Amino acid sequence: MTPFVQPPQPLALHGPDFAADPQGHYRRLREHGPLAPVRLAPGIDALLVIDYQAAVDLLRDTQTFTKDPRAWQATVPDDSPVLPMLGYRPTALFSDGKVHARYRETINDSLALIEPHDLRVEVARFARRLIGEFAATGSGDLIAQYARRLPLHLFMTWFGVPSGDADRVVDGIAGMFNSAENAATAYADLVRVVTDLVAARRARPGRDLTSYLLAHPKGLDDDETVRQITLLMSAGHDPTTNLIGNALLHMLTDARYARSLHGGAMTAYEAIDEVLWQNPPLANFSAHYPRHDTEFHGVRLRAGQLVLVSYAAANTQSVPGFSAPGTRSGSSAHLAWSAGPHRCPAQQPALLIAMTAIEQLTGQLCDVELSVPVDGLEWRPGPFHRALVRLPVRFTPVDMNAATEPTDAAMRPNDAADVAHDLGRGGANDLTREGPPAASIGP
Repeated sequence: MTPFVQPPQPLALHGPDFAADPQGHYRRLREHGPLAPVRLAPGIDALLVIDYQAAVDLLRDTQTFTKDPRAWQATVPDDSPVLPMLGYRPTALFSDGKVHARYRETINDSLALIEPHDLRVEVARFARRLIGEFAATGSGDLIAQYARRLPLHLFMTWFGVPSGDADRVVDGIAGMFNSAENAATAYADLVRVVTDLVAARRARPGRDLTSYLLAHPKGLDDDETVRQITLLMSAGHDPTTNLIGNALLHMLTDARYARSLHGGAMTAYEAIDEVLWQNPPLANFSAHYPRHDTEFHGVRLRAGQLVLVSYAAANTQSVPGFSAPGTRSGSSAHLAWSAGPHRCPAQQPALLIAMTAIEQLTGQLCDVELSVPVDGLEWRPGPFHRALVRLPVRFTPVDMNAATEPTDAAMRPNDAADVAHDLGRGGANDLTREGPPAASIGP
């Protein structure tokens, strides 16, 4: 067997330097080939897949790789800040085969209960309420006052989380993704919130997804239910917040979208699609572990070694049929939703939420613009996400109280009205969908 080659010094992805210039880091990593050594936190190293084809191959290869991290985790300190993101829990994210299929079925069935039209209407209504809270001031922070609060409202409503626990949910999820010193404490508090919720619904079911998961025919126990909910919340809230924020920033800084704020040709759908290619909200994830010593795309891997996929780096690499970020083709698709059996099950609701949120904001605040230079914006550190700290803007003050409540038809703007049909077709991203066209939310 070919001996393992000592890798070069890992490149740190956990500090402000990476947050400020991730593409610069990816360019440096490409010098090492399709997989490159990175450091996720002090003392925690991994190999990062930065080649598009290698990423697709890894995401689809269930024979060579497992999603179960427990062998790797045994070598990691219990207080490591990456464990809230990568440590084992009994969920669809950390399982294979029949176990994965069981958990995935409960998740898909739960998401299928969310009807696209009802979701669009609810997003539009709450979006207008949030905009109304700062519209008269002529300024705002679109992350704290809008992009973060909108998906939080939806998840709290769907799962029946008490309103008093909203801050704990946000802090718990943010702490996980930041992967800083308080990550374990933040995740533990999120679990406590959901554990209390599951206990309450076990005793007294309601009309929410928590009660549905508890009653699902697959028979999840309380801890399994808690873990699927924390997975759905963490995988849904922070990335959706980032998708809204990153797409709004793209529209505010790209000259092609200047007229779109006044009804121009470039749409929210196009802005979101370009962000998913160029600046995905979850940049590096999809942890895999070789089942045995192996060679993958010319790189020797040890059994149990941590291997992550960089969706951001793979997306922006030139591959056949993909000449530039944002280019659509029949032979390639962005990996922002991952691919293979662990592809994101919530693509459709996430896109509906983001598109409706952006259209409502740009429709109400048609002259919104950044209030700071773009190079003055700060990005949250952490190896996994691409997330703005703030998105400060200014605009002509609007008296939302004087506006009439929108009709149902008004809540169906140009993009969002046809999104269910567009997403069911899969468009340029049939590769990541890998299944029959969806008739409703959930694959």
